[in-house]
Amino acid sequence: MANLINRRNFFKKTALPVTGIMMGSSISGLSGCQRSGAAMPASYDIMEEVMKYRKINSHEHVWPDVSPDALIDFSDRLGVEKLAISSIIPAGPGREANPQGFRACNDLVLKAMKKYPGRFLGQAFLNPVYGKESLEEIKRCIDQGMIGLKIYNQVKINDPLFYPVIEKLIDLKMVMLVHAHCGLGVGGYRPRYGNVQPNASIPEDFAMAAKRYPEAIFQYAHLHGGSDWEYACRVLKDYPNVYADLSGSNNEANTVNFALKHLGEDRLLFGSDGSYYQGIGTILSSDLNDAQRKKIFFDNFNNILRKSGNNVD
Repeated sequence: MANLINRRNFFKKTALPVTGIMMGSSISGLSGCQRSGAAMPASYDIMEEVMKYRKINSHEHVWPDVSPDALIDFSDRLGVEKLAISSIIPAGPGREANPQGFRACNDLVLKAMKKYPGRFLGQAFLNPVYGKESLEEIKRCIDQGMIGLKIYNQVKINDPLFYPVIEKLIDLKMVMLVHAHCGLGVGGYRPRYGNVQPNASIPEDFAMAAKRYPEAIFQYAHLHGGSDWEYACRVLKDYPNVYADLSGSNNEANTVNFALKHLGEDRLLFGSDGSYYQGIGTILSSDLNDAQRKKIFFDNFNNILRKSGNNVD
C-alpha cells in the first residue's frame, strides 16, 4: 500500500501540473491533492495559477531550422515576458566552433531580437580557443544589445583560456550561462571526469572558476538536464555567485525542493531549454510559497540583469 501511495503522490505533484497546463483548463474533483501543504479546492484552474506570475525565461535557444515565432507562441500562452536566447554549436567531429561559425550563431540571435524587439534577450556564443576573436565578438554583440554569454562544451569554464572572457564579463557585470554536465556515478561514486562530453563543465569546474572569480556571475545550465542534480547542488552550495537554472526535460520529483534547500531561493532561475510546460509545472508543483515562486520565475534573473542596467523594470 505504501508504494501505491508514493506513486499517487508522485503523479499529483509532477504530472498533474504539466497535464493541466497542456489542457489549458480547470481541473475538477481534486480536493484530496496537496500543494504546498494545503488542499486544492474542488475546482482548480491551473492556467490561472500559471498566469499569476511574471516570468523571464533564463535559458532558451534559436536554431536555423526553427522559427523564433514558435518561442513567442509558447511564451504568450504561458505568460513569459522575455526570453534569454542563444544559438550554439555542440563540440564534435565536423562541428568546429570557429569564429565564422560562432558569428553566424550570434547573427541568428540578433535577427530574432530585431524581429521581436523587447522580447528576446540575446546571449553571445563564442569559443575561447579563439581568444582575440572571442573578445571582439563580445563587443560586437553587446554593442547590438545582448545581455551576456552562452558557453557550450568546447572548453571547460575553469580553463585559463576562459580567464580573459570571464574578466571581460566581470567588467560588463553580465551573466555567463554555461552548459553543465554531471554524469551519474555508480554506488555513490561519480568520476571527476570521463563524461560523455569530456570538455563540458562539471560542478567542480564551476566551483573552481567561482572561487577564482567571486565577482563573476555564472549560471549552471539545466539542473533538470538528466544529470546528478543532488551532487551538483552539494558542490555549488558554498559559491553564491553560481546560479542554477531549472530548465530541462528530465523533471525528477524533488529536484526543485532539493535545490531550494542547498542553494536557496535567490539562486534558482526559471528556464525552459525547449521544455516550457515542464519548466513551469515543476516550479508550481514544488514546495514553494508565492514569494519564492515570484523570485524564481522573475525577480532573480531580473536582479542579475539589473547589475548591468538591462533589467526589465
